[in-house]
Amino acid sequence: MDSLEKVKLALKASLSKKAEEPKVIDLRGLGSIADFFVILTATSDVHGRTIADEVKKVFKERGVLPVSLEGYENGNWILLDFGDVIVHIFRPEFRELYNLESLWLDAPKLSIDELLPEEVSR
Repeated sequence: MDSLEKVKLALKASLSKKAEEPKVIDLRGLGSIADFFVILTATSDVHGRTIADEVKKVFKERGVLPVSLEGYENGNWILLDFGDVIVHIFRPEFRELYNLESLWLDAPKLSIDELLPEEVSR
């Protein structure tokens, strides 16, 4: 499974659990951290864990396990590292505080509507 397929899978799984404000940052060619960041907002710690569980489940069904899982217990910022794709699930106040989007201003942002044209507009 290539990194763009992983991005789409993560988006579909998270949006099925009502993740909010999805953003995809394209890091290809900008460093060795990952190819993409998928950034999402959860309304509560329980909501964040629900989103993370769904993302893990759909990846596991395809034989892909996370390299790392961080922040699951407190749910303020859950990080699922799939190597070339890192999924960040934030509570609103933590997303605002850490503001990953501003740290990667030079990185292209991918359109969710173009990645998932079959999904309902957000």
